[in-house]
Formats: sequence, structure tokens, C-alpha cells
Amino acid sequence: MILFASKIAGDISVRLGQPSVLGKLLIGIVLGPAVLGLVKDTEILKEISQIGVILLMFIAGLETDIEEFKKTGKASALVGVAGIIFPLTIGFGAGYLLKLSTLESLFLGLLLSATSVSISVQALKEMGKLKSREGATILGAAVIDDILVIIALAFLMSVAGGDVNIGVVLMKKILFFAVAILLSWKAVPWFLKRFANLQVTESVISAGLMIAFLFAFLAEYTGVAAIIGAYIAGVGISLTHYKHEVFEKVETISYSIFVPVFFTSIGVTVELIGIGDNLGIIIIFSLLAIMTKLFGSAIGAKIGGFSWRSSMGIGAGMVSRGEVALIIATIGLESALLSNELFAVMVVVVLVTTIATPPMMKWIFKA
Repeated sequence: MILFASKIAGDISVRLGQPSVLGKLLIGIVLGPAVLGLVKDTEILKEISQIGVILLMFIAGLETDIEEFKKTGKASALVGVAGIIFPLTIGFGAGYLLKLSTLESLFLGLLLSATSVSISVQALKEMGKLKSREGATILGAAVIDDILVIIALAFLMSVAGGDVNIGVVLMKKILFFAVAILLSWKAVPWFLKRFANLQVTESVISAGLMIAFLFAFLAEYTGVAAIIGAYIAGVGISLTHYKHEVFEKVETISYSIFVPVFFTSIGVTVELIGIGDNLGIIIIFSLLAIMTKLFGSAIGAKIGGFSWRSSMGIGAGMVSRGEVALIIATIGLESALLSNELFAVMVVVVLVTTIATPPMMKWIFKA
């Protein structure tokens, strides 16, 4: 049902001049408990969805132009940092106005600072911008954003009375990136070459998938988002001459089943019960979430040397909070830094930013 509906909805979205991913996100809401109730948010759906987002970011890594990536390092850093400062500051101020404690206000700001570019990656692919300077900057900024937000979250949790050790958290992040880079440089080409010589079918694609899931696991294990690990795995393989073979076959596997389920499952998680009571605060926080990331990241890109239009396009690409923000929100709920009511509000806000990202990117880049 999901596969059928997502393909039809994606096609309708394209015919209406929007990226197909927008239709896939919206059809999830229609199929889910919020409207028709035909699809429930089950554990198996979550697992397939997780594989989908890992494969999506793996493909983004495979398509990354490493030379372009090197050129955009400074701009990526500026976009990543500015894209945190603006929502963090405004989010903290909003928490203060809501009479939250200092720690709760900081957590709210941190939650609004998160970025997940899995949706942006698909929009960039559809517009032919993934390999562009803007695309490389968005991907680089997302990695920086993820690292800084997770470290800041660990610091906040330790202050809040958790048993989080900042030194350990920081060392785990450094260790992951050191090991990932070393493996990409030395082990990945060797492993692919050995597997390519095996007298069995599709050995290269199997090796590529093993590498993708291993890197995703290592990232998750060390507290970095699994999508970052998968992306680095893709970049590592992109530097070998097996790049095109792995890309073509992974794309076929991914877009035939796993990626559509990921996009649609985001909408399936939506619950409309109680939204009416908090509609005002949802609208305010949605506008804050979109504007702070859009303009914050755009200013960083402008300082980094982009034109205003490209800067706004990069800012739009950073708006989606996706699964990263949902994970942080869950941590806040469990540690009492986020009330049940505010948690429900933020889940809807995350969805709004995710749905708003593709049409914003399309409008700005095609303007």
C-alpha cells in the first residue's frame, strides 16, 4: 500500500511542479492514523524506514564530489555554526517567555538547532544540485551541525544531573571520525577489491552494503547519527573505481522499497489529537524553526562567499529537523527537560519543517 501510494503521490507532486518527496511525505499523513488509519506506525515500519534513510545518505555519499567538498569546507563550517547560533538563541528566548527553567529553555533551543538533511538530499537530487557547490556545503554543514549539537546536548545532560561524561562523549566522537577516515582510506578499497574477486553473484554490491551498515552502526554506537556514518561510507567508496557499480545497484534497491517507506513513514507518525488546543504555539514554533535556520544558515553561507540566492537555498536545505530532532525530543521527554505537552507540539513542528523544506528549496533554487 505504501509503495503504491508513495509512487502515485510522488508523480502527482512532480506534475504540480513540486519535488516528488513532498507528495511522499503528505501521503503518509493520509494513510496514517491522522486521516484514513490504513497504516499504523509499527516496529517493522520503523526498521524498514531506518534502512531507507541509511541507504539514502549512503547514496548521497557515493554522489559526493570530494574535490568540491574540500573547496566548501570553510562555507560548511560557517553555515553549520550560524545555523545553530540563531535557533539556539531564539529557542532559549522562547523558552524564557514560556516561563521554562534555564535548562529547559536551553534544551528547547538545542532541539530547534538540530538538522537532518535526508529530505534535502532527495530534493537536491531531483533538482540536479546534489553535486553542486551548494549541495556539498549543505552536506558538510549537516555533519558539523550534528557533531556540535550532540556535544552540546551531552554537556547539557551532564549539567542537568545525568551521568554523562563530556570527556568520554567528545573522545567517542573523535574516535569515530578517526576510525571512519582510516577505514575509508585503507580498508574500504582493500575490502571491495577482495570481494570483487569472489566467484559469486553481486559480491561488490554486498560489500558496499556491508560497509554502509558497518559505518552506520559505528556512528550510532559512538553517539553520532547513523546517517552521518552511512554518508561517510558512501564518500569512502566514491573514491574507488567501484563507485558507479555500487551506486547504480544501491539506488535500484533503495528507491524500489526502502526509501519510499522512509518518506511515507514520517507522515504515518503524525497524530492530530490535541493539536487544536495548541495550534497557536505550533504555528509560532514552526515559524521560529523555519526562519531561524533559514536565515541563520543563509547568513553563514553569505559570509562564506555565496550569492544571496544560493545562500537562501542553502538555508532552506538546512531547515528540515527530521529524525535527529525527534531523537533529541525523546531524550528531553525521558529526562524531564521537555513536558508531554511541549513534546507533542515539537513533534508536529519537526514534521512541518520537514514538509516545508522541499518546496522552499525548489522555489529558491529555481527562482
